[in-house]
Amino acid sequence: MDAALPYSDAGNLQRAQPHARHDLARALVLRYGWNAMSYQILNPGLDYWFSADGDAVVGYVQVGRYWLAAGAPIAPPERIAAVLGEFTAAAAQARCRACYFGVQQRLIDLFPRGRPIAKLLLGAQPVWNPQRWPAIIARKSSLRAQLARAQNRGVAVSRWGVDRARCSPALHSCLRAWLATRGMPPMHFVVEPDTLGNVEDRRVFVAEREGAVLGFLVASPMRLRQGWLIEQNIRAPSAPNGTTELLVDHAMRALAAEGASYVTLGLSPLSRAAAIRQPPQLPLVRLALAWARAHGQRFFNFEGLDSYKRKFQPDAWEPLYMVADGRFVSLGMLYAIAEAFSGEPPAWFIGRTLLRAIQQELAWVQGWLG
Repeated sequence: MDAALPYSDAGNLQRAQPHARHDLARALVLRYGWNAMSYQILNPGLDYWFSADGDAVVGYVQVGRYWLAAGAPIAPPERIAAVLGEFTAAAAQARCRACYFGVQQRLIDLFPRGRPIAKLLLGAQPVWNPQRWPAIIARKSSLRAQLARAQNRGVAVSRWGVDRARCSPALHSCLRAWLATRGMPPMHFVVEPDTLGNVEDRRVFVAEREGAVLGFLVASPMRLRQGWLIEQNIRAPSAPNGTTELLVDHAMRALAAEGASYVTLGLSPLSRAAAIRQPPQLPLVRLALAWARAHGQRFFNFEGLDSYKRKFQPDAWEPLYMVADGRFVSLGMLYAIAEAFSGEPPAWFIGRTLLRAIQQELAWVQGWLG
């Protein structure tokens, strides 16, 4: 789609009907999307802010006194600095503070020189040039073994069209089964699980065996970068080992055939793979980050996710940050991030997570006892 921008009256943009705002946001994403999270602003749950000229959009959620943006502003490259200032000013006018989640150094360099910047290292995302993917497989025997394991068990991958993917009960059932195995309830913001309702511009690859769905992968576009974010890689509990690896392999080759030069598996939270030191933080923020690293493993396998992505031999790891005006990141910002992902006060989410863990343990014991 060549995004023909349908509006130029910014005053009407903020008051337009939701479908019209979504259509314009999509048009801007397809024209100017560069950030890995750019297409994710079209997922459910985010609001849109449009620039005065109608040529830029920010997807964000308001949590308390914070406007938490998903990635960088989506705008013509030469306009990003101006739009950054405009969004920050709009948040201030609403007596809120603008924060940008999941951005790269490219955006940080556009903040006005001399102004204090609060910066938090979130982790890193692995990146590949899919044109070089066959060489990675050729030199990585353990990956070839995983692919062969799935193929020998009769697993085959194909790309599904928009209508078939959107309306497939089998894909939705596979997603529900996968979510039920997770240590935490479904999260939102930039990890929204509901992507199948909006696959018009995405690529959906499905792993099957004898007509039964065993998993699927969803890739979202970054048009300005000739790139793709592998946003979801879902595996049914009954899928044989190697299924997710086979999905990644098929997607890399298919996207390379389309001319892609950039693919990422997205943020690995708390990853140290980019070999970048955490910027100086307030003592309580340092304590919160240390606690998350030490005890968060009980609910989310940070190290396992990092290890899984590493085995695909990425070309590089790119650091991702949360940034805002000001000298330091506050506990209030961390709380806002947690609430954006949980969709509810973090204390409630932690309580539901603990209850879920107890229920999963009881189900495991009942199954073991027969």
